Amino acid sequence: VLDDPDLKDIDPTVLKHCHAAAAMCILEAGRQKADISAISTCLEDCKLDKERIEQFCTEYQKNKDALEILLGSIGRSPLHITDVSWRLEYQIKNNQLHKTYQPSYLVTLNVESSDSGSHPDVSFSCTMEQLQDLVGKLKDAAKSLERATQM
Repeated sequence: VLDDPDLKDIDPTVLKHCHAAAAMCILEAGRQKADISAISTCLEDCKLDKERIEQFCTEYQKNKDALEILLGSIGRSPLHITDVSWRLEYQIKNNQLHKTYQPSYLVTLNVESSDSGSHPDVSFSCTMEQLQDLVGKLKDAAKSLERATQM
C-alpha cells in the first residue's frame, strides 16, 4: 500500500491508520456475520460517501465466504502456555569455520488451546539479552495482571 504511486502524497502514518481501521472493520463484520445493510449503516455513520460504501460492500460480499472460513480456522480463544523448556547452545564455529563463541538459548513453549484443534509447540532461539528482555516483559505483564485483579 505504501508503494502505490496514487497514495504517495498521503502521510504514511495516516495511511497505516486507515489500513488498520479498514482491516478492523472487515474482520469485525466477518466475526459478527453482518449483512450489507448493517455494514452500510455503519459506514454512513462514519461519513463515507455512497459510492465508496457501495464499492466496499460489493468487495466485502465477494470475499465474505473466504473471510468466514479464515476466521473460523483461527479459533475462538488464544493459546495458553502450559510449559517451557530451554537449553543453552554454544556455537564455537560457523559454517565458514571461523571461531565465533556465541551462546544462545533454544526455548520451546508448550501450548494448548481450549478449542479442540492441536497446536505445535512454539520454538525460538534468542541471545541472553533477548531472553532477559522477554523475562522482564513477562514479569511486567504478571504485575499488571495482579494489579488489575486487585481493583
